[in-house]
Amino acid sequence: MQRDLFTDEHEDFRATVRAYLAKEVLPHYDRWEKAGIVDREAWRAAGRQGLLGLAVPEEYGGGGTADFRYAAVLAEEFTRAGASGLALGLHNDIIGPYLTSLATEEQKRRWLPGFCAGELITAIAMTEPGAGSDLQGIRTRAVDRGDHFLLNGAKTFISNGILADLVIVVARTTPEGGAHGLGLLVVERGMPGFERGRNLDKIGQKAQDTAELFFQDVRVPKRNLLGDPDQGFLYLMRNLAQERLTIAAAAIAGAEHLVEITTAYVKQREAFGRPLAKLQHVRFEIAELATECAVTRAFVDRCITEHNRCALTPADASMAKWWATELQKRTADRCLQLHGGYGYMAEYPVARAFTDGRIQTIYGGTTEIMKEIVGRSLLD
Repeated sequence: MQRDLFTDEHEDFRATVRAYLAKEVLPHYDRWEKAGIVDREAWRAAGRQGLLGLAVPEEYGGGGTADFRYAAVLAEEFTRAGASGLALGLHNDIIGPYLTSLATEEQKRRWLPGFCAGELITAIAMTEPGAGSDLQGIRTRAVDRGDHFLLNGAKTFISNGILADLVIVVARTTPEGGAHGLGLLVVERGMPGFERGRNLDKIGQKAQDTAELFFQDVRVPKRNLLGDPDQGFLYLMRNLAQERLTIAAAAIAGAEHLVEITTAYVKQREAFGRPLAKLQHVRFEIAELATECAVTRAFVDRCITEHNRCALTPADASMAKWWATELQKRTADRCLQLHGGYGYMAEYPVARAFTDGRIQTIYGGTTEIMKEIVGRSLLD
């Protein structure tokens, strides 16, 4: 079916994204995979092309549009290109809202121009060795010392952790447990006591630097506090719906692309003297996957529309996230199987999609947590 989500302006933006990927990303991607990190110049090039800070007001160097459809285009094209290592979606759609909605005027003028230009790369540090999806278990502590907070703790699995110049750290600001007393502190590169650990060796998304971060008596000035020091949990909950929708948009695009390349493969690959596409089992597999993608696409597009109307509920975002990412995982497995031995070769796009996409059901809230959120909305 013809999608009616996008206008000509969105398709023009899609062309810009594709041109950027062809020139600034794909020629270097194998080298980035081996190095475990992307070049900072790719971020600066993204800034020059207007791909960063899409929702940031123009006065700070951004695109000045809150239309999430542009973010969806970016997610779709990066996923189709297999370029998960350059985390523009994390920068724009997950971290950007904290800076635009919570930062003071002074903070905005200090950080947002560099954010939009690709000069300041960002990360958000929530996950800890003992606290993943359960944010209430965070133990990193920020003690009020008058004109600054004294920050101590450790974070892990932090995307952009090596490259990041600004890290939004979720820390406990009061002794009270649970969801109460969490704050968001912006830690900047070079602050004494802020150390980066290993660039973690993952099974997929090799070009995406993912690190351990350590904070030992880091003096974070009060001017680096985002919002109220005790309302961090509320801020996190407010922004998680968009994060999950971003992941869902990438997931369905990834599943669709896998069906496309696998359909082309089984048409030209022969077994027993005829193309694989002539075998009934293969035809049924493709039919099932294409149908599942079409149904999921309709729901995710509807969620994007609802989000643009500020009407997307946390439950609907959770539905989209868990369903689309589980579909992506299932599609990658079945498409790799249809490729046979070649699907297990790293040079084939289906192999990279299999390993790169596996994290989708885990980060941003696991599938199990998504189901819990949906269940609570219906039963509590």
